[in-house]
This record gives sequence, C-alpha cells and structure tokens, in this order.
Amino acid sequence: MTATSPLDAPIEPPVPTQASRFAGQEKAFWRLLVRGAVLLLVTLGIYRFWLVTDVRRALWNNTEIAGDLLEYVGTARELLLGFLIAIALLVPVNVVLFLAALRGGVIGQMAGTIAFAVLAALGQFAVYRARRYRLSRTVYRGIRFHQTGSAIRYAVCAIFWWAMIVLTLGLAYPFAQASLERFKLRNTYYGDLQGQFAGSGFRLFFRGVLLWVVAVVPFLLGMIVAIAGVDWDVVAEAVRHGGADTVGRIEAANLGPALAVVTLSIGWSVIAAAVLYPAFQAMVLRWWISGLRFGELTVTSQLRGGVVYGLYFRFVWIALLAALVLAAGAALAIVIARSLAGWLGSGALTGSALGVAMLVAGYAIVALAYSTIYQATVRWRLWKYGVESLELAGVEVLHRVRASGATGSPVGEGLADALNVGGI
Repeated sequence: MTATSPLDAPIEPPVPTQASRFAGQEKAFWRLLVRGAVLLLVTLGIYRFWLVTDVRRALWNNTEIAGDLLEYVGTARELLLGFLIAIALLVPVNVVLFLAALRGGVIGQMAGTIAFAVLAALGQFAVYRARRYRLSRTVYRGIRFHQTGSAIRYAVCAIFWWAMIVLTLGLAYPFAQASLERFKLRNTYYGDLQGQFAGSGFRLFFRGVLLWVVAVVPFLLGMIVAIAGVDWDVVAEAVRHGGADTVGRIEAANLGPALAVVTLSIGWSVIAAAVLYPAFQAMVLRWWISGLRFGELTVTSQLRGGVVYGLYFRFVWIALLAALVLAAGAALAIVIARSLAGWLGSGALTGSALGVAMLVAGYAIVALAYSTIYQATVRWRLWKYGVESLELAGVEVLHRVRASGATGSPVGEGLADALNVGGI
C-alpha cells in the first residue's frame, strides 16, 4: 500500500454561494430621490425617465444573488422614445372613443363602458410588454433575462380574472395571482433556462382568508342589516308622491339608522384594510418568492410580517413630520403671495392667477414629497428585506445556462407609463 499525497487528491469545485444580499446605501438612495424630485418639478415631469432608470440601477445593481450582482442596462432615452411612440399610438384610440361618445344611439350611450374596457385591456397588454422590456434589460452573470408569450392573451386572462375578483369581492384574488404568475413565469427565461411558478392559489387563499373575513365580512353584514332595516315600501311611496315633504317621509322609513350602520361598516372595513395591508403584502410577497423556479433552482423566502409593519410605521411618522414641514411652508407661501399681490395690485385677475399657481405648485410639491418618502422608506426597504430573505437551492444549474433571447421593445414600457400602469 502506498501513501497518498495530498497533492494527488482531486480538486473539489467551489460550492456556489447560496445567500443573497442587498448592498445599497439608504442615504444614497434618499439623495437620488430628492434630487430627482427637484428635477421633476423643474422639468415639469420630463425627468421621470432618468429618475426611473437611476432607481432601477440603484436596486438592481446592488442586489447580489449567489455571489453575483444583477445589472440593469436600460437607458432613459429608451424610456422617453417608448413613451413618445406610445402617445402617438394612443392619440387615434382616444379620438375614436371621443367621437363615439358624441354619437347618439346605443353606441353613444355605451361609449363610457367601451372606453373603460378598451383602456383596461390596453393597460394589461402594456403591463406584460413592459415586463418584457424590463427583463430584457436585466443581466445576471453576463446573460440576459427575456420573455416570450402573447401580450394579448395575457390581457384577456387578466381582464377575466379581475372581473372574477370584483364579482367575488376579492375571494378570487389568490387564484388570479397564481394563474397569471404561471403564465408569466413559463414565458420567462434566464438565457435558455425556462422559469416556472409553483405557488398554489389554494395555499394563498387559506393563508389570507382570515384577513378577508376581518375586513370584508363586517361590511357585508352591515349592508345586509341596513337593507333589511329600511321600509322600502315607504321609500317608494314617498318618491312616487313627491312634494316638499319627500325627505321627511323617506326619513320615516328608518333610513337614518340604516345609513349609520352602513357608515360604521364601511369605516370598519377601511380601517381593517389599512391595518392588515402590511401583513397581506408580506404574505403575498413571501408566497410569490417561494413559488419561483428556474429549472433545478428553487427559491424560498422567510420574510416576516413584523418587518413589513416596521417599515410602514416608519413611513407614517416620517410622513407626519413632512406634513408639519409642508404646512409651515404653505403658511409662509400664503404670506409671501399676499405681499406679492399687494405689490402687484389687488385686481381679481392677479389674485386668481396667484391662487391657481399656488394650488398647482402646492399639489406638485406635496405629491413629489410623499412619493419620495414612500419610495425611500417602503419600496427601498421592502426590496432590501425581500432580497435578504431569499434562500436558494440548486444554484449549480446557473453554471450551465447559455445566452438566448432578444431584447424587448421599450414601447410597451412607454405604453404602461402613458396609461399610468407602469412600475419599477
């Protein structure tokens, strides 16, 4: 028997890192957003294409998965050109819908419904095409993601499922999400590696049904009690006879207590939805991440609801501080405007112009301020916590991926922006 030298032992391949982390700095993200908000105000919103690009790079390029960083390679110029092309495509559609509304007959009466259906379908079409663009601008280990599949088919499926969600008061939401995510993931590729979604609609349903009961059932019971408590015969009689005392006769039908019950039930549902939303968001995000598959690569998430509640509490108190600052700024602006109006003259035209300018500027400043706070306190941290909650298995499959697929057109992203259904 001969001794074996350590130098003769086979070299083991390096074990891939299965952890994920987010290396972004919150202060840098705040600076990016504040600068972007100022430039949005100065450029009347045109800078948003550059701001969106910077935000995506800040999120993508600081996300490390299995030892390698994601990379966003899209440009603001692409987004601007896609938006302009989308506007050119939407103008004829809006003209046709406007002319249909001016016509009499059945078409004119249904113009509003037709416009809503057309724009809703275009919105879902744009959501799918925008996702195609973002995936094709996402690079990992030098290989692009890409998306196939029919955006028209996705739009039809999405419209169907949203109709089911409305008809079932939200109960169909888990099944809609599972179906649509399966459609998207089976048409999603990392190079030549196809994705799939393993999340179950029933699993999400049973996890979230208690939240639905707390938020929706009291509203339904309140409506039933209110409707049952009204003497509808008295209401019909009062409306049929009319006269100056119609309101008094309607009140005699026990309408006041019914309105009180409706108000209380709606108030309860609104408060419950606001309080439970972070738990719902954490649950859905954890369910979605844990359903992602790319070949042998599986992903799970341990994102906790308490973490999401924490970032929303932080958003609330920062928003309250911002409200105090904005209120002080508004008071100072009113004093300055009055002084300026006295210097320019007290004519009605001058006062009206200053009033309109102050309202427009105030609305823009408040909207940008709260958008900035939300993105910096909720969106940034939700991305960070979501990434750091990932647990990966089967990352070895990533070493066998080959480049495949073409880049997506920015027109879909521009259409989503024009229809206000875009996202990060």
